Amino acid sequence: MNKGRLEAFSDGVIAVIITIMVLEMKAPHGESFDALLSIVPVFLCYVLSFVYVGIYWNNHHHMLQATRTITGAVLWANLHLLFWLSLFPFATAWMGENHFVANPTVAYGVVLFMAAIAYFLLQHAIIAAEGSASVLKEALGRDWKGKSSMLLYGVGIWAAFRWPWLAQGIYVLVALVWLVPDRRIERAISTKNQR
Repeated sequence: MNKGRLEAFSDGVIAVIITIMVLEMKAPHGESFDALLSIVPVFLCYVLSFVYVGIYWNNHHHMLQATRTITGAVLWANLHLLFWLSLFPFATAWMGENHFVANPTVAYGVVLFMAAIAYFLLQHAIIAAEGSASVLKEALGRDWKGKSSMLLYGVGIWAAFRWPWLAQGIYVLVALVWLVPDRRIERAISTKNQR
């Protein structure tokens, strides 16, 4: 399969996910700006989820730039990732509508954790398909950002049962870590092209 088709399909699904998330934000009743206060938690959840979906879209794009081989395993791993990303609108709405209480915060963390695992599995499916010549393998190195993110999500899920605010802080922290542009793949592609 052409990787362009995989990327186009993934981009379309991610665009729909963002659209669904924004449609979940309902306008408040009332005409004053004070009426907007009731939707602040929903809006904050939307912003966090929008950033996360954007991070996945950006990194997915870079990962596919370093990919030459698309196999059946890569296709299924990509669908697995899209499944977990497609749960962002639900988890976002539930946490925002319930003002960041424990159970919705746990569920949000589980979706983050599972999306991170799915992304990790997609990376490894691509590396397995390309073998020792994999540009992605060279770029990832030890992948401290990916592995530490999964660990932090686990801590966040655990913390959410007792201290939902701490879990939300952890989720924001991980997003901030990923907002810093990750140039590993770009450098690996550039190095490979110079050889």
